Amino acid sequence: MSQKTILIVDDDPEIRLSLQVRLKANHYGVVFAEDGVTAISEARKHMPHLIILDLGLPAGDGFSVLERLKANLSLSSIPIIVFSARDRNANGERAIKAGAIAFLQKPVDNARLLSVIRNALGEKGESAPVVYDLDRAIH
Repeated sequence: MSQKTILIVDDDPEIRLSLQVRLKANHYGVVFAEDGVTAISEARKHMPHLIILDLGLPAGDGFSVLERLKANLSLSSIPIIVFSARDRNANGERAIKAGAIAFLQKPVDNARLLSVIRNALGEKGESAPVVYDLDRAIH
């Protein structure tokens, strides 16, 4: 089975690093975009299996990126998880209606994040996720 690629769209370098460590520890390939314009470009370039999308982005907020991805025929089938610090009640339903498969509010624990990713990728029968403590790795 080939490694699945996940596009992380977030302008915060610490969030990108944290997600990268978690995902690579669980055998996913990772590519990044720091803003809305780059997100569309990187999605076209890499055709990832899944996109993790923040809502608060420079050069196009997450909702406009979500709508553009879902409107593009070659990208519309890629599952998108919205991963945001914004209020779930105000933004969760809007994200799902715009085409996201899940809304996760930051911070989210590793097991929950990996469970949602595996379900989105149809990997329900996979082994337990590797839990990697980024704080311990840095200190």
